[in-house]
Amino acid sequence: MPDRKINDIKTVVVFDTETTGTEYEKDEIIELGAIKLLNNNGVFEKTDEMNVLIKLAPGEKLPQKIIEITGITDEALEADGIDREEAAFKTAGFFEGDDKLIIAYNAHFDLSFLWHFLSRYGRCPERKFGLADVLQGALFLDALTVYKDRKPYPHRLFNAIDAYKIDAQNSHRASDDAFAAWEVFLKMREEEDDLDRYINLFGFNPKYGVTGRRIHSVTYLPQQFDSKEKLYEKAPAKAEKREV
Repeated sequence: MPDRKINDIKTVVVFDTETTGTEYEKDEIIELGAIKLLNNNGVFEKTDEMNVLIKLAPGEKLPQKIIEITGITDEALEADGIDREEAAFKTAGFFEGDDKLIIAYNAHFDLSFLWHFLSRYGRCPERKFGLADVLQGALFLDALTVYKDRKPYPHRLFNAIDAYKIDAQNSHRASDDAFAAWEVFLKMREEEDDLDRYINLFGFNPKYGVTGRRIHSVTYLPQQFDSKEKLYEKAPAKAEKREV
């Protein structure tokens, strides 16, 4: 894990995705919401936000289960969505910049989808991974990993919202959930001053292992639902000193 302090990082981006399923190489992002915050003497102030609905390929339809969960319909995507390439460039522009920390709740899931989505566009000799190059060198924090170390099961976003009595909702809409994830992060930051130690440290369910694309700069460790030990206390010293 990198030896960085959150209070010294210039920019924070918090984001969430809604997708057609759980497999990042097969399913698609249909909505992405994000907020950007800049560091003002240790206080992060929101400076920008984005939310995009993303059209499916011609002839594709949303699974009924996704419509029921999110409330997003095929008609809404057709009327208000933008095409995938346009959405990719808009998203990459939002995430662009140096010295940034990217936060999400269940970050590995969302980052797997985001990387795969952005890597399909903007390929040229200057961009090894296409538009996904904007994620290179970023730091990452999974709010779910922290929450699992703080509170008993269950650990869904709405459980965290309830536990910290946050005036927000887990609506299964990207912008709402990005804002909720940020509020959860702030509450956990007030609760205990150890969030720096979760930078680039993701827990995973040992029953299922790591699913999706691994991020080379992230240390992955099995995380039980009822562990009495903080995940970073299990990280080997070698992993703690590793840099992005």
